[in-house]
Formats: sequence, C-alpha cells, structure tokens
Amino acid sequence: MTTQSCSALLPLKVIATGAALPPNRVESSALDRLLRKPAGYVEKRSGIIHRFHAADDASQAELAAAALQNALTRCDIAAQSIDLLISASAISVQALPCTAAHILKVAGLAPGTAGFDINSSCVSFISALQVAAGLLNAGTYRRIAIVSADLASRGIDWEHEESSLIFGDGAACAIVERGDGASGILASLVETYPEGSELCEIRAGGTRRNPRAGMTGSDFLFHMQGKPLFRQASALIEGYLARLLAASGLTLAQIATVVPHQASHLSLEHMRKRLHVSSEALVDIYRYHGNQVAASIPTALHAAVTDGRFNPGKPVMLIGTAAGLSLAGMVLLP
Repeated sequence: MTTQSCSALLPLKVIATGAALPPNRVESSALDRLLRKPAGYVEKRSGIIHRFHAADDASQAELAAAALQNALTRCDIAAQSIDLLISASAISVQALPCTAAHILKVAGLAPGTAGFDINSSCVSFISALQVAAGLLNAGTYRRIAIVSADLASRGIDWEHEESSLIFGDGAACAIVERGDGASGILASLVETYPEGSELCEIRAGGTRRNPRAGMTGSDFLFHMQGKPLFRQASALIEGYLARLLAASGLTLAQIATVVPHQASHLSLEHMRKRLHVSSEALVDIYRYHGNQVAASIPTALHAAVTDGRFNPGKPVMLIGTAAGLSLAGMVLLP
C-alpha cells in the first residue's frame, strides 16, 4: 500500500487536457449485425451506444501524439516547453523500446525531451500523476505531459462475449506543472491484491509467454473472468474509498466531481448505488467511449474540464480498479 495524506498539499497544477479518438465509430447496432444478434442486444449487454476502434494498421503512438497536440493547441502551450513526456498506457507499442520513445518520435517536441513509461494497467494515469508531482516538486522538471493511449480493440477475443463488447480505443493527455501551491494532491492511495492477478490478463508480450517459453495466438488476447473479478473489486472498494477519503480529510459530499475508470456500466452503477456517488458528481462517458483501458480516466478528466466540472477550490476524485488487482485513487484540488 502507498498513501499520501492531506497533512500537506502536494503542489500540482493541471494546466491543459486533450483527447483524441480514431475515426472509426462503431455503433452497437453494427455489432448486433456482425455478431448475428437481435437488434438492441449489444447495447443492452454492454451499456454502450457507440465506441471507437482503430484500423488494424493505425499507430498507437500517433493517436497519443494527437491527444498531446490537442492539449497544446487548446491551451496555446508551446511544444518546446514540455521537458518530460510520460506514457501512462496499459499496453505498450512493443516490448522495447518504451512507448514514450515511440510517441516522442512523432510528437514534435524538442529534440532530447525525456520520456519514460509508467504502467499500472487501467490506473496508469493516476500513478503517473503521483510520479509527476514528485518530480515537479523536486525541481527535476518544470512542465510534464502525461499521455495515455490504448488500442484495446487489438486484443479483443470475439469468442468471449462478456469482454468483447465493452472496449473502445482512444488517447488523452494532461499537461502539469508545480503551480503556485494553491492547487495539488490532497491524498493518493494505491492498494494491490495479487491473488486476483489471473482474473484480468494478457499473457503474452513479456517473458512469461513467448516463442521460447511457449505460446498460442490466444495468449495475445484479453482474458477476463468478469464475475469473480467484480466480486473481488466489490468486496474491497467500499473500505478502500473510506481510507482514501480519510487520507484527504474530506467526506464524499465535499467531493465536487468524481472521475472514475470507465470499466463497465455495472461498475458505474455500483458507484452510484453502493458507494452513493451522485449522478451529478459522477463523470460518465462510458456510453460513447466504452472501456478505453488506461485512457479512460484521463479521457473522463478531459470531459470534466471541458464541461466546467474541474474548477479551483472544488475537490476532484480520480478512482479506478485495474488488473493486478489494484485499486488507485487521488483527491485533487484543481
């Protein structure tokens, strides 16, 4: 467990956000026809109206760069002012080099800009924000771009209905500085329960499954045991939320905006009903994006920014569960 409490606000200022989507919008009605299901079946099962899937030859790095460029353009920030790029994606472009190098190759930042990856699956963006805050407050960097981009459609197993219907592709970016100390992190908390590690996984891509150790084509696809995963997460999330709020010194009623991982329509309903997060506070973009893996949280944050729900003095909570099983959350003062 790692935690940072509200005994002192850790300065951090989000100065820009951006997002990017591939051009191919996939309607649930189109999946009904593709999968030979009755009209309305996929929307009812998945809770999604449409999501976006990249073409098979599309570049994850270019989608990430587009989200970064969107953030720079929206807030009139010079690309040359970024001195670190963190890739906070769940799936890498390839095993080596790191995904940040691939993004930097097409991003148009200054030559020699530093870059590295942070990967904690669906909650990678929260982990990256925490690391960025530490680096900014140490004076190591002055302006950091955090980019999450995932092409979840590449790993869909269409033979597994439960997981195949929920995923969408996308990218999002947040640009952060230390700021003047009026905004920052009130609390952050990460907990990992590895007994659930096999409930959500892609087995290949590392040293475990490869040509020498042995592998099959299925090892490169996403595998999820939805019911036991939901049971494990549900059993942990209430106590976890109480610990995160206690560390922040706030009550849930004092949180103006909750930005969750857009895992599924069931997970969002669980937040509304079991955790008592109001629909007004909850940022829910799932119906039009699906589960974008690590890109979900920053895309939802970007939606909160553009909708006027990320305002100075109004606490915001980022929260999600991820493969591992990990729970991560952060309470920010914008």
